[in-house]
Parts: sequence; structure tokens; C-alpha cells
Amino acid sequence: MSRIGKKEIQLPSGVDLQISKDNLVTVKGPKGSLHQAVDPDISIAVEDGSVVVKRPTEQKRHKALHGLYRSLLNNMIVGVSEGYKKELELVGVGYKASAQGNVLELNLGYSHNIFLSIPEEISLKTETPKGKNPLVTLEGIDKQLIGQIAAKIKSLRKVEPYKGKGIRFAGEVVRRKAGKTASK
Repeated sequence: MSRIGKKEIQLPSGVDLQISKDNLVTVKGPKGSLHQAVDPDISIAVEDGSVVVKRPTEQKRHKALHGLYRSLLNNMIVGVSEGYKKELELVGVGYKASAQGNVLELNLGYSHNIFLSIPEEISLKTETPKGKNPLVTLEGIDKQLIGQIAAKIKSLRKVEPYKGKGIRFAGEVVRRKAGKTASK
């Protein structure tokens, strides 16, 4: 049995969940609204201020979809009520980040600057505290989209294990390797 799928999702006040005939779930809240198409085999019901996801059989496919759609719905509900935030840290000499509207300009030690267009659903903020590494902050209601954009930014300069230079999530611990040792 799916432990995640069996859990009920509590609807916070101000969040409205609607299910259409073609299994399209719409979640509206104070921060916005999100849509998700659900497999026709999975049934979703709102009972006493909580959302219940049920599956018809014990097939492996139904078990997998049960937990998947419960997690997706929970992420949507948390997104429209609280929102999501990811912080990226640029570690390296001369690494800079600046934002003009929804365009992120990164200077990552290459011979050119990198310009990355960020979707309008995500708010972008950059800051460079004195004596610390530059930070890029992504905020929005769609957890999947924020994670995808953060992974794209992170892939522009992967963290190398010897000096620890590159783009990492704030608070991420990078395993360091020892360098070469001098011979006799």
C-alpha cells in the first residue's frame, strides 16, 4: 500500500480545490491558481476540508499513480497558500549575478556573460552581500518549475570537488577531494 497516497491533504483556509468532469484539478489560493490533469483511474474527493486520493485496484501502476497524484496535489496546495523559494549561491572569484526584470545575467568566469530568461511565473532576486558569495533567489507557486529553473542555472557551472567553485544551493555541502601530493 502506498503510505504517501493514503495520507489526507488538509486544505488551508482560503484554498479552493475543484475537480472537473475530465479529471482536471484546479487549485486556487491567495498566491494564484494551478492546474493538473489526473489519470481517469484515480479518484479524488474533498471530504470535511481535506482531500482524499483513492485508487481502484492494487495493480503496480495504480499504486504508483496513487502516491504520485497525492504528492502533486499536496505541492499545488502548499504552492498556492505559502509558495516555494530556492536560493542559489555563486562560489568563485569574480562570479557575479544581476537581474534586469526577468533576465538573469551571470558572470561565471567564462569569456562571456550568460543571459538566462526566467519565466514570468517566477520572481527573481539577486543580491551580493559584502564579504559573502552572490545569491540568486527564485520564488513562485509551482514547485516543479522552480526546481527546473534552479537546476538549469546550477548546470551552467557545476561545483568542482577540488576548490569547491561553482553554483550550489544555499546551505548545500560539497564533498571536497584532496589535491595532488608532491613527489620526492
